[in-house]
Amino acid sequence: MSVGRRDLLVGVATLGAAGNFRPVLAISSARSGLAGALPMPPPATTLAPRLPVEDSSRALMDHGWLFHEGDIVAEAPRDHEATYLSVKAGNARGAAAMDYDDSDWQPVALPHDWASAQPFVASANVSQGYRPRGIGWYRRTLRLDSSDRGKRIELQFGGIATHATIWVNGSVVAHNWSGYNAIRVDLTPFARFGDDQNVIAIRVDANAMEGWWYEGAGMYRHVWLAKRPSVSIATDGVHCDPRRESDGLWTVPVTVTIQSIGEEDAPVEIEAVLLAPEGRPLSRQRLLTTAKAMEGGEGRLDLAVTAPALWPIETPVLHSVEVRLLRGGEAVDERRVAVGFRSVRFDPDKGLFLNGKHVKLKGVCLHQDHAGVGTAVPDTLIRWRLEWLKAMGANALRCSHNAPTAELLDWCDRLGILVMDENRQFNPAPDYLAQLEWMVRRDRNHPSVILWSVFNEEPMQGTEAGVEMVRRMVHVVRKLDDSRPITAAMNGAFFKEKNVMQVVDVGGFNYYQQEYDPYHAAHPARPITSSEDTSAFMTRGAFASDPARHIASSYDTDHASWGASHREAWRMIAARPFVAGGFVWTGFDYHGEPAPYEWPSIASFFGILDLCGFPKTAFDIHRAHWIDDAPVVALFPHWNWRGMEGRPIKVMVMSNAERIELRLNGRRVGEAAVDRLMGNSWDVPFVPGRIEAIARSGGREIARAVQETTGDPVALRLTPARTVMAGDGEDAQPLTIDAVDAAGRHVPTANLMTRFSVEGATIIGTGNGDPNSHEPEKGEQRSLFNGLAQIIIQANVGARGLIRVRAEAEGLRPAFLTIDRLSVPPRPQVPVSPRRVRAVT
Repeated sequence: MSVGRRDLLVGVATLGAAGNFRPVLAISSARSGLAGALPMPPPATTLAPRLPVEDSSRALMDHGWLFHEGDIVAEAPRDHEATYLSVKAGNARGAAAMDYDDSDWQPVALPHDWASAQPFVASANVSQGYRPRGIGWYRRTLRLDSSDRGKRIELQFGGIATHATIWVNGSVVAHNWSGYNAIRVDLTPFARFGDDQNVIAIRVDANAMEGWWYEGAGMYRHVWLAKRPSVSIATDGVHCDPRRESDGLWTVPVTVTIQSIGEEDAPVEIEAVLLAPEGRPLSRQRLLTTAKAMEGGEGRLDLAVTAPALWPIETPVLHSVEVRLLRGGEAVDERRVAVGFRSVRFDPDKGLFLNGKHVKLKGVCLHQDHAGVGTAVPDTLIRWRLEWLKAMGANALRCSHNAPTAELLDWCDRLGILVMDENRQFNPAPDYLAQLEWMVRRDRNHPSVILWSVFNEEPMQGTEAGVEMVRRMVHVVRKLDDSRPITAAMNGAFFKEKNVMQVVDVGGFNYYQQEYDPYHAAHPARPITSSEDTSAFMTRGAFASDPARHIASSYDTDHASWGASHREAWRMIAARPFVAGGFVWTGFDYHGEPAPYEWPSIASFFGILDLCGFPKTAFDIHRAHWIDDAPVVALFPHWNWRGMEGRPIKVMVMSNAERIELRLNGRRVGEAAVDRLMGNSWDVPFVPGRIEAIARSGGREIARAVQETTGDPVALRLTPARTVMAGDGEDAQPLTIDAVDAAGRHVPTANLMTRFSVEGATIIGTGNGDPNSHEPEKGEQRSLFNGLAQIIIQANVGARGLIRVRAEAEGLRPAFLTIDRLSVPPRPQVPVSPRRVRAVT
């Protein structure tokens, strides 16, 4: 890993009326600094921002769940009467029965991924990361007040991996066949009120696989309970994506879908207001319509606006559309939706234009798991991961290969990250079209979403049947959203007589970079982008490949046969204006798909950052490629090569400056014009001491990177991402553990076991970024891997106080850390009602 100097600056997070955030984490190389510094930014001193409330009619239902690992098979009915009753509504048996005794089940809070706590087992599926998944059950009781009668009660499950059957009060209310779409249950007809409890039971079959990567298991996204009036706005029932007209003026067409459980048709009024970022009304319209009994209706309004502030990726500005549903002049339901004014155009010769300005897509592909927590990633940790990508200069991500959690898109809107939103199942059958429709309805208001991707690497992509399948999927997308182009991520068949590029708006190339020029020459009117590229291998902190030990060099020399190095892949894209940009496979390492190795490797080697989000040298390579507005210089490897004195060490420098000078212990080793794409390198005989790269532009030093030979580790160090946390039971952050020498310098070669304890917070996961490690990712110990390990903590609910963390290792001075825990009210949660088990006589 490159641990040379980066000038690490932390900005202050700010929240405007419409939720406009500046990134907390910013990395530049504008000044020289301390040699051997920890390769992480210094802690932020502000709370992580909280996402604004869009729908006040709902509350979280993440608490109060009970979990049982393994299947529970109901006993077969013994006679005719039992059989007769078993198929009647409300008479589910076994663990789905209302009176089932779940008193010995494990209490869990959501999000919850039970696979993340499993051991690694050689006989388990390789693609899923050698972790058994299996079947599990969840149960929860729910009390509804008598005053809730007459309301529409809706359960909203953000995502359950993978196949799920849901019962409410002994009746099956939903089957779901994907781990990536939300499940919405109209609980109203099954509901019980007052002292009668409601029992929710969920059977999850995580043996079912949709992907060839780690998918987790269980209820790994949030669950919400919505209580709305009998006539109300439907979930995802507001479509208000701003449009730039041909005359350059902007409008916000607002379509509102109304639902009704009423017994009679009802006259209603829809009011829509466009709000400026600071909350000032800019435009207002009202519309009278009728909600039909047991159906609802739809209304459309147009909000005109003059010269709104635009949504660029550098300084994303969000407006809001506030929609109210009125009956008798009184508001009965409302939504507040963040929107951004931006236009998207893909030009076949020049690539992407955002608001008329050319933007090269500097993107990464991203799976959704993280060390220690699996797919159950807390909202604040999602943001932290995205901030690392922004700090690298990335401006885009591809949701690979599935619809993401809703919070990821909310953060992308606020951080200025462009998104290729991708469908999971390539299938126009009704069940799967419903999943595609759900994704578009949920995500079509996000300014960050600029492309819909209908599939990834399908064998039928070059067949007549594949074209017909895509035509139907494209039709569904365009019916719901006609403002964004549609793509498909293809890995071949580009020149076949029948192929899906003929029926999408932007051609997506997964690899096959040698085909860019021939395809553009043959189809000059079709825009294209790299939808996936690179597939390079790196083990963080290792600088010599050792296939026998499953180690890949960090010099950017190892890559898959179908891919290229980080440098070569971007060189191919940067040199071609007609290629809109690229999406590196991948931004972070992820569990599963452990290419190029299998057991005992349990995670991928593709990431620019490792499983914990610790940067590999690829991070600095892309900083040099992608950052234009701040000086960048990075120097690797580390300079700890005891026993190799006098032997040549390959030294690489990545920079965006004009010239680089390399010095060792004050002596000039060499100087060269910067090769920004491929980097500069020298073979330098190892001498302990200080090696530094000085970057110059216009003859003036603009940045400096330094590595020093360190002593043996003498102490541990704990570094938080933030020095303050919210005492709301949700706020989570990673803490970095490293070892330092007597001079306080990071020791990048330390590999030793550490143990830790926390007060005032809960440890929800651990990691160290080693793709070959089989250490548990839950618990109170973790070994350093090439100098680093990570603890993920979640602040307990409580009044203002301190979170205290201690880390120790044999023979080293322990580390102590205190974090301020502020008294921040938790988000509204559905109260947990004690279970009352009916006596069986």
